[in-house]
Amino acid sequence: MNVGIIGGGTMGSGIAQVAATSGCKVKLYDTNQKALDKAKGALEKILLRLIEKGRIDEGEKSRIQGNISYVDSLKDLADSNLTIEAIIENLDIKKKVFSELEGYVADDCIIASNTSSLSIASIAASLEKPERCVGIHFFNPAPLMKLVEVIPAIQTSEEVLEKSMQTISDWKKVVAVAKDTPGFIVNRVARPFYGEALRIYEEGLADFVTIDHSLKAKGGFRMGPFELMDFIGNDVNYTVTETVFTAFYFDPRYKPAFTQKRFSEAGYLGRKSGKGYYDYAEGAIKPVPKEDEVLAEGIFNRVLAMLINEAADALFLNIASAEDIDNAMTKGVNYPKGLLAWADEKGIDWCVSTLDEMYDEYHEDRYRCSPLLRKMNRENKTFF
Repeated sequence: MNVGIIGGGTMGSGIAQVAATSGCKVKLYDTNQKALDKAKGALEKILLRLIEKGRIDEGEKSRIQGNISYVDSLKDLADSNLTIEAIIENLDIKKKVFSELEGYVADDCIIASNTSSLSIASIAASLEKPERCVGIHFFNPAPLMKLVEVIPAIQTSEEVLEKSMQTISDWKKVVAVAKDTPGFIVNRVARPFYGEALRIYEEGLADFVTIDHSLKAKGGFRMGPFELMDFIGNDVNYTVTETVFTAFYFDPRYKPAFTQKRFSEAGYLGRKSGKGYYDYAEGAIKPVPKEDEVLAEGIFNRVLAMLINEAADALFLNIASAEDIDNAMTKGVNYPKGLLAWADEKGIDWCVSTLDEMYDEYHEDRYRCSPLLRKMNRENKTFF
């Protein structure tokens, strides 16, 4: 298979590595030669590390590198069977690129977007043959993260969807099919992990490190929400939150936090800027969490209930199957358990009562309980 990747950044080069490792002939396109040189150098370093770890040998390194060529003209992707766009999250720019690309590739070439939150239907509308368009959303770093969300637009043909799913499976990734709604599965369901943590901080209940400690100690999360936002980048995470909030017609459940907005405005973007919710400067004093079992349990329960509620609502609104929702959260963002399985473990009655207690406390629509959880509680059902 000939694969064209549009965008030589971290995500584009990561997808190129995945496809090349699986034996595809890949052309990585970018208008910026420096970006292409950087991508080529980064791949060299990654493959050398894999040799050091004994994962591959010199022959495999040469094979993978030989499968990737670096091009600076969109016309060079003309022989592609599949193209995946991984450029800036700007709908107008993506549509312009897709419209130009369609003039070069064959009629049966699948044109896919790696967008994390934009409408696939809107992107597809820029094409003469919108049925060939589909969302194929990888997670960073693409070579390591097992999950790929595949998102058919309302225009996407069944054949294109099936071919896309088969290709991603052949690349040894876990496929989760999601409806074309804001945030798809992961970026929708994960919003409370950040949003509720920020709300807890803004209420003055706990500081950043205590909230992070609570989620890791009580829930088994690998990173706390503030650590993760610093890792992702506060500017990136805030933009996704704002995009989802706007796309859902300003549903208060997805309301952004002023804290994150101010940190972004201040340039406190996290690890990449050297300062975020934590200070990453050399010699910086690491903060210590407050050791309070009751507080930690309360923080964990509050965030978990909101996450479960979001996962349940995604199922209620047919965004994805229960299996795909749980796979998405464990394979896409390394959650310790699938949220719907976690709901079964905690008890559906616990989920409903915890959410109702928060709603009674705040009388805010963000804490409304999913109708599916209420129905399951009445009927004494479980997700699995």
